[in-house]
Amino acid sequence: MGVTTLTDEYTSPVAPSRIFKASIVDSHNLIPKLLPQAIKSIEITQGDGGAGSIKQINFAEGSPLKCVKYLVDELNEKTLTYSYTLVEGDALAEKLEKISYEVKFEQSGDGGSISKVTSKYFTVGDFALKEDEVKAGKERVLGMYKAVEAFLIQNPDAYV
Repeated sequence: MGVTTLTDEYTSPVAPSRIFKASIVDSHNLIPKLLPQAIKSIEITQGDGGAGSIKQINFAEGSPLKCVKYLVDELNEKTLTYSYTLVEGDALAEKLEKISYEVKFEQSGDGGSISKVTSKYFTVGDFALKEDEVKAGKERVLGMYKAVEAFLIQNPDAYV
């Protein structure tokens, strides 16, 4: 088993607490409404949405993925940190044991936020992760993030 670790940083004009509440805490409600062409639903299948919960993302018809399940490892609204582990689903296939993510939102100097994301890909056997596969996954996540950001800019009283 190999582990590939990647770190990304995104900036947003939206305050960190708002984007955290919308994109993390209430993601199961908001994201399917914002992106129905990509996400059919996000269900909490175990727990209350906090640490220890299991969520399932069901992708829309025509998507290359059907569904994925992930375990919420940490959800801390005070420190604006969130970590979760993708444990089951099409994104793993037989090549990946799991993918873990750590997300931290921080205040930027201009009143917006900086989102720092660390992804760890745990490969099976001698499988080597392909850059284009990782890039496609990152683009999907960034698309969701940008959709939430646009919603929050258009709705300044939401998630305050």
